[in-house]
Amino acid sequence: MGALRVAWLTAVAMLAFAANSVLARLALSTGAIDALAYSGIRLASGALVLALILWLRGSRGSGSAQAPEGGALARLRGGSWAGAFSLGLYAVSFSIAYGQVAAAPGALILFASVQLSMWAWALWRGERPAALQWLGMLLALAALAYLMAPGLAAPPPWQGALLMALAGAAWGAYCLVGRGSRAPLADTAGNFVRCALPGVVMLALGASRLRPSAQGVALALVSGAVASGLGYIVWYGVLPHLSRTRAALVQLTVPVLAAAGGVVFIGEALTARVALASLGVIGGVALALWAAGRRGGAAA
Repeated sequence: MGALRVAWLTAVAMLAFAANSVLARLALSTGAIDALAYSGIRLASGALVLALILWLRGSRGSGSAQAPEGGALARLRGGSWAGAFSLGLYAVSFSIAYGQVAAAPGALILFASVQLSMWAWALWRGERPAALQWLGMLLALAALAYLMAPGLAAPPPWQGALLMALAGAAWGAYCLVGRGSRAPLADTAGNFVRCALPGVVMLALGASRLRPSAQGVALALVSGAVASGLGYIVWYGVLPHLSRTRAALVQLTVPVLAAAGGVVFIGEALTARVALASLGVIGGVALALWAAGRRGGAAA
């Protein structure tokens, strides 16, 4: 894969990830659909698209790294129940939170919580970061605390902020469960398929509380089938062509893209508080990732 194509596909994947925040905020802030129904449609439609693509790849004789040998059912046995639980917890917390939190701070809290939860797990397992990694982590944590602290102008609603932090921690757990996967697409499809039936139940419960509008259903379908399902396929296709540090660094663009989407498509204001917190979180994470990559290169 050429460098230009890698860059283009990486940009498409980051846009898809950022689109999830904008789509959820569009649907849930207007009451077009209940958060449970939105989550259910997203999980079920994502499962359908991923399962179909994986089955098609397997039927065409794709490599075993992405399509394990065997029948269609065998190719959907990747992943784990731990991964599926983390995925489902992320999806539900994410949807409920976006009923209360704007796109920009929501994406920032989500992104920071993912990184901090993974760092906390590494510390728990005995990893000892270098001084610059500590500095970056502390800077990101301080910026996140500044964004969520009461007593300042226009903080995010604390219930929504805590739910988004929970969504980030769940996604961090999902990434840790799947770390080292030899078939990431198959494992992702398997996790989504495990969530499909609970997703249908969530859809029924949510629809019984609030009848979804056509717009709400359409936004949830786009989020699940396109931004999640197809977005993950693009990302896992390009991931082998990126170093671990570069793959982590490009994800720093997601909160920025989500903030821009919130301004353009939803008309949300980008406050000075969110801008300063974004600089702190993204700058701190970038510093920590750079230090980790430099340390890893030196160790090698």
